[in-house]
Amino acid sequence: MFKEKLEKIIERTEGALGALIMGADGIEVEKVLRAEGQQANLDVVAAEFASLVRSAQRTGGETGLGSLRELNVVLDNAIFVIRLFNREYFVVLAIEPDGNFGRGRFELRKTELELSREFAV
Repeated sequence: MFKEKLEKIIERTEGALGALIMGADGIEVEKVLRAEGQQANLDVVAAEFASLVRSAQRTGGETGLGSLRELNVVLDNAIFVIRLFNREYFVVLAIEPDGNFGRGRFELRKTELELSREFAV
């Protein structure tokens, strides 16, 4: 079920390199990577972003600004859109720099709504 959702995200997002569902502990739940995503070790990158997610969550809570919903990281060779299901699980979409960022955000939001009950804690 999760794999099919991730496949739809990357099929519908021009320039997508891969999509992963991750735990806040850095352990992947599911992944779908295109060849370019595998070569770029996106699974390792996504695991490293878990600490960034935890830090941003802590900052939102400590400042009273609320829960983290989405985090975007733009690097020279990839854009990462991270959408949280809850405090423990999130989905990561990696897109080429000239890929369709807006469509990727839209697809992740749809997936969040569809899968939020599966990740309820």
